[in-house]
Amino acid sequence: MAKQRNDGRTAGPAPLPDGYHVFPRGKILNVVTWLEMRAPPAVPLAAPIDLVRVERPDPVWYRALFRRVGTPWLWAMDLDLDDAALAARIGDPALRVFVARDQGAEVGLVVLDDSAPRSVEILDFGLVPEATGRRLGKAMMAATLEQAFAGRPDRVWLHTCTHDHPAAVPFYMACGFTPYATGVEVLDDPRLDGTLPRDAAPHVAVLERDRA
Repeated sequence: MAKQRNDGRTAGPAPLPDGYHVFPRGKILNVVTWLEMRAPPAVPLAAPIDLVRVERPDPVWYRALFRRVGTPWLWAMDLDLDDAALAARIGDPALRVFVARDQGAEVGLVVLDDSAPRSVEILDFGLVPEATGRRLGKAMMAATLEQAFAGRPDRVWLHTCTHDHPAAVPFYMACGFTPYATGVEVLDDPRLDGTLPRDAAPHVAVLERDRA
């Protein structure tokens, strides 16, 4: 997960020409898909799960839940921050942090970003591994969309990538999101510097950096 956010509408460098492109070892690449929704679903996706806003997120709690949800998918954004810096980051008034609960247990994390006018980004959305396969995804998305559209924005958007679950794009489309852009993200592998464990995301190869 990169530190710099992009809504898929900002022009980048010249597109790569067709063909294979080999990048330096130690880098990881993923294909990004941006999706948006212009109005809430006419028919509810599911009965919403219990989604509770955390007004003043404790950085230790947040980091632990973020890791539980995101480690399988190489989520690494802000994991290099100390407690004070992370508290400032997630305490930003433009962010809304939610925890999803099922039968009292924490099963998911949702973060909404209201910083752009008339637009809400679903910054983070994910279940803990042990909660997957229990049909909780649409229930959590139903609750998320209730929160995201509460202020009547013009659109709600998110992005996903090939490091994510292979069913992510079909899931978001089934929820009513429409893809509108694709791109490629290049970043340092967070497993090489210890930010994430070496066995995280085994579906993405670890390539040691070349020695100078």
